[in-house]
Amino acid sequence: MRHNDRAASAPWIRTRLRTAPGAATALAVLVLVTAFLAAAFPRAVDAYETKGLRHDILTADAGRSTLEVARPQPGLELPQAQRDDEARSPELARIGAGLLKALPAPLRADTSSVAYGVRTSKPAVANEPWLPRPEAVPPQLSYVAQSGLEEHATLASGAWPTTPQEVTSDSREVQGAVTEETAAELKVKAGATITLLTAAQEPITVTITGIVAPRDPQGSYWSADPLLRTPSLVLDTTSPFPVHYWTGTVLLAEDSGPALLSTAAEPVLFWRIPPDPAGLTGPDDARLTSVIASLESGPGLLKVREIAGDTAVFATGLGHIVEANARMRDAISPVIAVAALGIGSVAAVVLLMTGALIAGRRKAELALMRSRGGSLRGIGGRLLAETAVTVLPASALGLLLATLAVGEGRFWPGALAAAGVGLLVCVALPLRTTLQHIRPTLHGAREDMVSARPSRRRTVAELTLLVLAVGAVTALRRRGTSAEGGTDLLVSAAPVLVALIAALVLVRLYPLPLRLATRPVARLRGAIGFLSLARAGRSSAGGALPLLALLLALATAAFGGSVIAGIGDARDDAALASVGADARISGASERATLPEELVRTVRDLDGVTGAAPVRVEYSVNMPEAVAGDGGADGGGAGTGGGSADDAKAAALVGVDPASYAELARATGLPAFPAARLKATGSSAPLPEGAEAGPDRVLPAIASPAVAARLGKEPRAIETLSGDFKVQIVGTVTRVASVSPTDFLVVNSAALEQKAPTTLLLTGAPDPGKLRAAVEGSGKEYAVQLRSEERARYVNTPMQAGAERIYLAAVAAGAGYALLAVLLSLLQTAPERKTLLARLRTMGLTTGQGRKLLAFEATPQALLAAGGGLFTGWATIVLLSPGIDLVPLALAGVAGSDTSPVLLRTDLWSLALPAAGVVALAAAVAGVQAWWASRRGSITELRAGDSR
Repeated sequence: MRHNDRAASAPWIRTRLRTAPGAATALAVLVLVTAFLAAAFPRAVDAYETKGLRHDILTADAGRSTLEVARPQPGLELPQAQRDDEARSPELARIGAGLLKALPAPLRADTSSVAYGVRTSKPAVANEPWLPRPEAVPPQLSYVAQSGLEEHATLASGAWPTTPQEVTSDSREVQGAVTEETAAELKVKAGATITLLTAAQEPITVTITGIVAPRDPQGSYWSADPLLRTPSLVLDTTSPFPVHYWTGTVLLAEDSGPALLSTAAEPVLFWRIPPDPAGLTGPDDARLTSVIASLESGPGLLKVREIAGDTAVFATGLGHIVEANARMRDAISPVIAVAALGIGSVAAVVLLMTGALIAGRRKAELALMRSRGGSLRGIGGRLLAETAVTVLPASALGLLLATLAVGEGRFWPGALAAAGVGLLVCVALPLRTTLQHIRPTLHGAREDMVSARPSRRRTVAELTLLVLAVGAVTALRRRGTSAEGGTDLLVSAAPVLVALIAALVLVRLYPLPLRLATRPVARLRGAIGFLSLARAGRSSAGGALPLLALLLALATAAFGGSVIAGIGDARDDAALASVGADARISGASERATLPEELVRTVRDLDGVTGAAPVRVEYSVNMPEAVAGDGGADGGGAGTGGGSADDAKAAALVGVDPASYAELARATGLPAFPAARLKATGSSAPLPEGAEAGPDRVLPAIASPAVAARLGKEPRAIETLSGDFKVQIVGTVTRVASVSPTDFLVVNSAALEQKAPTTLLLTGAPDPGKLRAAVEGSGKEYAVQLRSEERARYVNTPMQAGAERIYLAAVAAGAGYALLAVLLSLLQTAPERKTLLARLRTMGLTTGQGRKLLAFEATPQALLAAGGGLFTGWATIVLLSPGIDLVPLALAGVAGSDTSPVLLRTDLWSLALPAAGVVALAAAVAGVQAWWASRRGSITELRAGDSR
């Protein structure tokens, strides 16, 4: 019997696939795309987390990322021969090989840059008279006998340092080398000698035999200790006066380590092991942090001491790098979860809509099978087998394409996601189809909104979803997207829940306006308007699933577009806050002024549309705060809050009011009330060389905190630009010329010292010509361009990956929205074609038929598009206070503003998908009318047809 069942199943599946190849192919393509997106998402997240971790380790300073094991010199109680042997290369290499083998997974070493040797931990004074003494203080040099010098450097002049004889603690002559930078700064030449004293004050002569050039100056071999490569001028902290001296490193021959044991420079034995991040993955960060902690002060350190000695210590900054990467990942993950849940929900609803469409098309066929004795189990089994034959290969192919497209990432999360897509379709489609035939249904029963009364169960379900949505939105607004212990899925699903409630509300309410519009249309001549509105109010195309899919897709697209727009705006704003305008020219020091000739030259350059000379003086002491919260009434762009007690020092900004107001308008800064700084009366411009009296009162515009501190009455201040009194006449929250939040803006014409220290430019000057004009002035001035500052906010791999996911979310949301419209219209396409055939027998023309279908589809499309616009806008407005985009926009850029970056509504992300919904609905209706007009009424109206 079982054999016969199997034999009967195969022809059934082949017959069905041959009968409807288009439907099977369309379902397979939909499952393929959805499985590809589902499998690619976890792999993409793994990929950008992996690349981010490797990028952070590779770009970190080698002094932080390198693993270093060090121990003091061998004890003095040991025989001299044993002490010398422990400081020679063979023993150091043996210990180094043991340390490499003992590194626990996932930590791996870059063996090409491993270095070991003996170095002095305390610099020794070099009293040679030919060495430079910038402030009469002799240089202090360190000495290191490090392995691999010839492999990591090239010989620029002289010869490599060697050990002609075996070096011991009693040796008093050794050879060494210095880098080209050290030789240039310390005036060292090949053949020079430097004296290093032993603990017994006996001289060790170090002969510099060669000058070397590093092969990879930024590599860990040279950068783990930058003094190996580059000398430094440092402050003498032991001197009562601020004096500086040179410090650098002499590179001894590799086997010269025993000679350093006799010095008082506290020699240590060391092994530097740079990490190799090539084998690390994003999920390894937790294990990596645990392993590093164990090596620093745990079981791992005990194993290190078994190999390198009981006094060995392990030190690295790699743990801090990994922890910083994990903090950024934890900040980005909740925001990514919002997009993932949104697109996942849209895809699930579209798959369910596809199942509903297939079930509706096969309803009569399965009803006939049921009436002839077919069991629900048998029918469901056949549908499951028929669906699995198409869906499972499509899911597997989607997984394969995702694996090929996203090379890095764990396999199993993507495989489970693709399998989930296939399982959903395989289960939902047969289940949805067979549940319609549990009970026999009357032939030709209506299934429109007029006969579908909401049940109590549906009301309770909708109220439950409403409570969940309100709770999720409230939690998100209060504490943001992050939660202790990981991502809170309920909070991340808030946009989905908001869209779900809006869809349920629209399903209940959308027939009402259509019914109201039907009454006046019924009084008009012609039946087209009335018939289209009446059918639109009853059409099953406006059911819960199509509306839910549309609103979810549009809300997700709007949310993703707002994230992308917020990131771009935050970076643009940060670049403007840093530079102050499109270009900025300032002196090398805060007090350096710009000559008038330079200002005129730059102002006349091509591309410069405006120039505002500004005089900036930082850290001007403010008078004591007035009693009460004084301050001028706001003038300008608002009066943000501020604490008077915090504004003890502020930046004094002298501006030309007219040019500065124009600059503020051109750069989009808050409007500047230039008229309030008009230099008249006591604040009139001073004659050249005249001194202002301390009682002179200048009108000033201040930040809110400074205004609150100074009050409304004139207050005296002392500045390098003159002593005078200021009276607050307005406030602004931000100015272009300074980054501090506390500032005081006055008219530069009223100052004793008027020369500008900064020139702010608007427009698009050529960077090369601008720098050439500045260099032609004969002095060094700093040139900053807003475009170059904006380029600093280049994406790290983690940020770039997250942005790509949101771009994909916007595209996928728009695509699924259009697909939902298409599926909803295809679901009722046979009914509309039959309607047109019947109406043509009553005299309906082809043009009237097209109008009928267009008018019928338009209300639903407009309703869905309008609801999607409102849902997307409401979702962003409700959720923006709880989402901070700083980790995506500005994290990892030194000196960037880290104030919260909130979401904003992006009109393009809202309008384009919604417009596409309306356009697609109209296009499909037009195509259906055109296609129906090409077919005769006899084809559609067959005897016994129930449509």
